[in-house]
Amino acid sequence: MAKEKSIPATVYIYSTYNNTIIHLVDMAGDTIAQVSGGKITKHSRLKATPTVAMFAAKRIAEAAKENGIDSVYVRISSKAGATTTGPGAHAAVKSLAREGLKIINILDTTGIPRGGPKPKGGKRGRRV
Repeated sequence: MAKEKSIPATVYIYSTYNNTIIHLVDMAGDTIAQVSGGKITKHSRLKATPTVAMFAAKRIAEAAKENGIDSVYVRISSKAGATTTGPGAHAAVKSLAREGLKIINILDTTGIPRGGPKPKGGKRGRRV
């Protein structure tokens, strides 16, 4: 009996203090599944909690198994300039591992601000 070939995919986790969005794509970049905190709960205050992120990751893991995916690369990001990721990121990664997906690599891809736009106020600043 031949050993089944493992198919890897990439899971993008965007976690802020307002919401958690988990996006599963194959290696070509085509979307397989996308789940956010708002699809799990209708209470706005609960969208960013670790519990909701855990249920979202569980749905992503189910979609991955349906498509024959058993190993994933994880990319975690947050709002650019944020010091930490949101509260749901860690819970989502743990839930993916608990559901039986092999995590190959975890990478934080949060953007770093490099100066940003010119501040308002002209040459001598805003005079009050």
